[in-house]
Amino acid sequence: SNDKKSGPSKGILAGGAASSGMAEMIKTESEWRRTALDRMLRVEGFSVVIVCTGTEWQAAFWQARLERGKGYVIPSACEVVCVHEDWTTGGAGNGLGTLYAMRKACAAYGARGLGDLRAKLGAGEVSVAIYHTAGKGTRLAPLPGAENNNKPGVKLPAGAPVGVGGATEPLTILESVVKQTGVYASSRFGRLSVFWGDQIFVPTLDTTYEASRAHADILCMLAPMPDAETWAAEGLEKYGLVAVSASGAACQIEKVDHATALEMTASLGEIASVGTSLGSFSVSAALLALLDAEFEPELSARAGSLDTDPHWWMPMTLPLEAYLKLMTKKGVDPAEATAHHARVAAMLAKFDAEGRHLLGPVDVGANAYWWDYGQLKLYLKNAFRLTEDGVEADAMREFLKVQRGALAATPLASDSRTVATNCSLAEGTATDSVLANVACARLDCARAVLVNCTARKISAAANSVAYNVVDDSPEGLVLAEGEVVTDVTQPDGSTVRQRSRLDIDGGKAWKIQVLDNAFSFEAVYKQNLTTDIIKTSALAAAAHANLKAQLHLPVQT
Repeated sequence: SNDKKSGPSKGILAGGAASSGMAEMIKTESEWRRTALDRMLRVEGFSVVIVCTGTEWQAAFWQARLERGKGYVIPSACEVVCVHEDWTTGGAGNGLGTLYAMRKACAAYGARGLGDLRAKLGAGEVSVAIYHTAGKGTRLAPLPGAENNNKPGVKLPAGAPVGVGGATEPLTILESVVKQTGVYASSRFGRLSVFWGDQIFVPTLDTTYEASRAHADILCMLAPMPDAETWAAEGLEKYGLVAVSASGAACQIEKVDHATALEMTASLGEIASVGTSLGSFSVSAALLALLDAEFEPELSARAGSLDTDPHWWMPMTLPLEAYLKLMTKKGVDPAEATAHHARVAAMLAKFDAEGRHLLGPVDVGANAYWWDYGQLKLYLKNAFRLTEDGVEADAMREFLKVQRGALAATPLASDSRTVATNCSLAEGTATDSVLANVACARLDCARAVLVNCTARKISAAANSVAYNVVDDSPEGLVLAEGEVVTDVTQPDGSTVRQRSRLDIDGGKAWKIQVLDNAFSFEAVYKQNLTTDIIKTSALAAAAHANLKAQLHLPVQT
């Protein structure tokens, strides 16, 4: 077996998640994964969850949705604060966007009579997490369009009691991420955590660790520092990396060869480990206050764009020469990069780090399970994982609370691999498929993914996807191999059907009307910019319910 043993002592050396008072504990990777999964299923989580969205409508949607998810997605005592980024000049970037979301959330928290959130964070009384959900989701098209641009609301093929009145509805990507990342909350009182809304991972190292060792830390997958040959063979020059010294101090580098990495990190001393950054991070209340004060001009004007990697972590941890080399490769003017490095250096000169590292890593383990839903082909891949054998597939089914063979007691002819959740089906066949919220009088599918579909008939060939579809036609919904079909509900209750294929990259075809669609993916995105998604969600649910009532289907799994 390649199930390596690891424990807190190794975790500290590699900057990994190490548990205080448990130095003698050694567990295998599978045992740590089991521990992490148990903590997720117990719904451990943050004191305050902040969701930063692109519109007021999305903020209202997530406020209501996460309130309903208490006890299943977030702890019952968690406070939910959803805000939208009303920046004046395009996007704020994830750096300024984090500071601005925190400002808006603190104001909303106080307006509810809950007190001073910053003061509570500074006193170590609460753990706070922000989930960034902005972005068009071009590579996941056409699914985000079918959610009226609510990209984090893309449904997974699993049910959860998060509907109105506790009704079972498909679990969303964001809810899964919030539930999963809650395992870090207990170590992060007095810190602000920041996550992105489309990736789920199950670590192979302890998720409890001594966060106070560094003012900022980044989630990453670490391995021992390789030699130049291994660096090239693993293609590390293609990634954003976190390099960690033997002391536990870290720095961020990006897309460099082995020799350049050694040169840039010389100020850290000997590099013990290096790994790909997952991007998600946490900061101490003290560093958060420093950043908020430094970037007050941009925040007050709601202008400018700063990201964490190039504008915070790199200038904080790299000497000017190394920073300039990285930024000029990005096309940034050297004078601009020099001025920004000087600004960050002046900010840090005023900061008492109290002997702690500025930046440290939180290692999730080189063999952590990693379920990315950011692309259409990955959405399909991870859906089909639910039908597979193996320990990773078992873990995914357990996390999403689905099981194979659920159609065995129904009139359908189905196999032991098919996964079905909250479906009402009268007759037909289903093999090697994944179904969630499907209501259909006649279903025939083979290795297909159907999510939130109601139709008289559905015929779905291999590797096809039907998503958010209501089809009242006598001939029913017919999907060719690799075809993707969605419905986009309009504010008047009508729908626009969008088709695509697995071999079409939504990012590259964003502005094109593919497959005789009435609109390009971009046009649908623009139409949805001012859509009240609570209203369209209700209209879509009513359309599903109306057709389902006409079909007189048996109540099933």
